[in-house]
Amino acid sequence: MFKGYEIIVIVKFNDGLFVGDWGFDWQSAVFLATMLHFVIARTEACPNLRTVMSLPHSSLPDEGRIAVVLRSPSLFIRETLAGVITALALIPEVISFSVVAGVDPKVSLIASVVLCLALSVLGGRPAMVTAAAGSVALVIGPMVHQHGVQYILPAVMMAGGIQILFGALGMARLMRFIPQSVMTGFVNALGILIFFAQVPHFWSRSPLIVGLFVLTLLIVLWVPRYIKSIPSPLIAIVVLTLFTVTTGQILPTVGDEGSMSGGLPGLTQLLVPLNLDTLSIIWPCALSIAFVGLLESLLTAKLVDELTVTPSGKRRESIGLGIGNIMAGLYGGIAGCAMIGQTIVNVEMGKGRSRISTLAAGIVLLVLVTALSEVMAKIPMAVLAGIMAIVAIKTFSWHSIQPATVKGAPIAETVVMLITVAATVSTGNLAIGVLGGIIVMAILPAQIKRRHELTSEKSSPAQEK
Repeated sequence: MFKGYEIIVIVKFNDGLFVGDWGFDWQSAVFLATMLHFVIARTEACPNLRTVMSLPHSSLPDEGRIAVVLRSPSLFIRETLAGVITALALIPEVISFSVVAGVDPKVSLIASVVLCLALSVLGGRPAMVTAAAGSVALVIGPMVHQHGVQYILPAVMMAGGIQILFGALGMARLMRFIPQSVMTGFVNALGILIFFAQVPHFWSRSPLIVGLFVLTLLIVLWVPRYIKSIPSPLIAIVVLTLFTVTTGQILPTVGDEGSMSGGLPGLTQLLVPLNLDTLSIIWPCALSIAFVGLLESLLTAKLVDELTVTPSGKRRESIGLGIGNIMAGLYGGIAGCAMIGQTIVNVEMGKGRSRISTLAAGIVLLVLVTALSEVMAKIPMAVLAGIMAIVAIKTFSWHSIQPATVKGAPIAETVVMLITVAATVSTGNLAIGVLGGIIVMAILPAQIKRRHELTSEKSSPAQEK
């Protein structure tokens, strides 16, 4: 193919050109592989310049396919290790959210195992981590405090059915209409929430706690320069946990966050009658669980699509989340959705790209919760806080607040982004922030245009003089 010709290829980037040439005996496969390797490397180096990725997704090197990962030992090890570190990052978040929801930590941990394993198979976005999340805990908490934990199961079952119906009707496609400024606000607010959630775990007068936090930051940031085969957060957790255990240091650990008893629970029992009185109690909570979970999961899927430059099935994700929540309600006892912080850990820090990474996370979490619960309980909270602080910094879109970006962006988009951040951070609810941003985006532009026209009319007579 194209034999006897010299092919010159020019790819234009925002900040320069790439020129390549191929001589005799050139083959299309070599050309395509080289071009894709360069484009992907180039866009990973400068994610804000992703303007050339117009090639069909099917032509990209797909490290997310299970068959490809299983045939490559290096990819399989990478995906497995990404799952290990993701499971460790899940534990403190899930335990702390169980307190918000008013349930036993073991309930949230087992539900997270069920969700992680179920969505690894049923979900529409490979490498996205689903577990018992804080946004769902915030919704369930008020009902539990007012009526009791016995109403969680029917509420979760109803929410799962709504999510399945939402996906089956193809309503997940509406997510494409969420403005980019709202997405940016969502991501920035999430980074802020993740960071400030870690502050109580490292802000201390104890030199040991502060020292462990700083050492974690240094290990996670510097070790990858020398060791690339093992995720640096995993190294930090193992090394610093061994240090605190062998030296007999007394400091806050994962075990202090909640009960770490081993073993598996049985099926969740239905303790309330299925009648109109129960329906009147659970339906507001069920609707909130369903739509908050869908919103956060689909927004996270959209973010991972952009990070990995690969597509996802939003309809499949909606249906899978509904089935997963029903399974988690029956066995774990609480609902969940995608966890963007842990997803960033998996995708960015662990370089997970396939369903194997989340499957490994679910299996490792199951082992930790059951057989190795005593070992897991000894992990210092300051170490996990250091890892999550770096996740928060990586999550935040620093490009969006640079002076040049703010100056060049329309006023409406900047205002919407700031309102989305403010609403999310003040309420602690990502869904409220996103909905607030969408409403403001629909109202604000017309007002700003009117003000701009009035300003122009007032300034024009002065210019004529």
